[in-house]
Amino acid sequence: MFTGAAVLLGVSAGQAQAAEVSYATKCVPPSGIGLPDVNGTTKVDITAPATAEVGDTVDIVWKFTQAASKNPDIIDLPANSVQPSGTLKAAGAQRADIAMQGPRENPAIPKGGAMTLSDMKGTLKLTAAGQVTLTPDAYVVNALSTDTKCAPTEAVQPAVTITVTAGGGGSGSGSGSPSTSTSPDPSQSQSPSPSTSTSGTPGTSPSASATGGGGGQTDFTGKVVDIPYTCASPIGEKKATSPIQINAKKNGGSYDLTVEFKKSVMDSPIDIPAGKVKPTMQIVLGGADTGSVTVEGPLNAATIPQGTPIEIPDLKGVYKPGATGDSTLSPGVLTIEAMGTKTVCTPDSTAVSLTLNTAEQASGASGGSGSSSSSSSGGAASTSGGLAETGSGDHGALKALGLVAGTAILLGGAVFTFMPGRRTR
Repeated sequence: MFTGAAVLLGVSAGQAQAAEVSYATKCVPPSGIGLPDVNGTTKVDITAPATAEVGDTVDIVWKFTQAASKNPDIIDLPANSVQPSGTLKAAGAQRADIAMQGPRENPAIPKGGAMTLSDMKGTLKLTAAGQVTLTPDAYVVNALSTDTKCAPTEAVQPAVTITVTAGGGGSGSGSGSPSTSTSPDPSQSQSPSPSTSTSGTPGTSPSASATGGGGGQTDFTGKVVDIPYTCASPIGEKKATSPIQINAKKNGGSYDLTVEFKKSVMDSPIDIPAGKVKPTMQIVLGGADTGSVTVEGPLNAATIPQGTPIEIPDLKGVYKPGATGDSTLSPGVLTIEAMGTKTVCTPDSTAVSLTLNTAEQASGASGGSGSSSSSSSGGAASTSGGLAETGSGDHGALKALGLVAGTAILLGGAVFTFMPGRRTR
């Protein structure tokens, strides 16, 4: 029921011909995110010359008239964030796998909206006389550095046939020898892929690089500790490790805190508009003191171009001690709001970055949340969502924060994983 016979448009010799073919398709989301495979229907138009000669290199266009699913009701897809690639099968007098690829060009696609994919193009050099049929096959949709792979689940009808005659460019023997397309390999992703941090195992030492109090010291530098996170999102979990450093500056009886992420992970997979990325973290108190302190960074001030680091300023907050003695500060839950999504990472284990010799202050942190933020926007950490590997290469540059899990995983795992009309769980 899914397969429509290819109907060739009436054309004279040498003119371009186009025909639509539809076929049942199974789409597989990226592994490790817990989403099921989805069966849908793909409809495409294939355009190619009706006639040509041996030795000619012909241009072929694959146009999607219906993708296998709609954009799920999770997040809006930004403009120019989706890129298709695929394989077109040549058979008959000549057999070849023709690599097809489209540009990363699409309008903004709202939640639940129809997927709009760019036209894919490829070329085929003709090597034998006779009838050469062109049949669409598997394709890949790359959205924000993740691939959803779609393949036929039934025999697909040829879309067009090229009548190849013997000419000056070949023997016309009809040997059917394979040829290789000059188009890019569709299996190669056109977006940077996130890499796994290799910064080391989580630190466990409770000591810090500096202690405060009594001697007139005002600036205290913490040590870098590797914190392993489990990042939960509505569609699955992701493990990530982030090197983090907590620094403090004494300000009266309180301390101005700065949190730095020390290792970058990936470049931005898309253009991110200004004001779309917001990080917040809970610093866990220990030793003499208890509770937590909220630190946060401002929204990104400028557009982050595709292929450049996602840079976010250092996270800042104020710690007002609630106890006298050696109080420890350790990284805790990290929340990122990015492009309308909220993602949260919870440490699998933590480690002390800084120890301060504190003096109890009225209404301090001991026994409560003790959170004090340096900014009125952004709020405290959320309890839903998920995050990806984080880090910075230059004083707080965070790469792939909400986008890897909160956006890239959500989008990449969800694109082509919801049938039209199906709602997200």
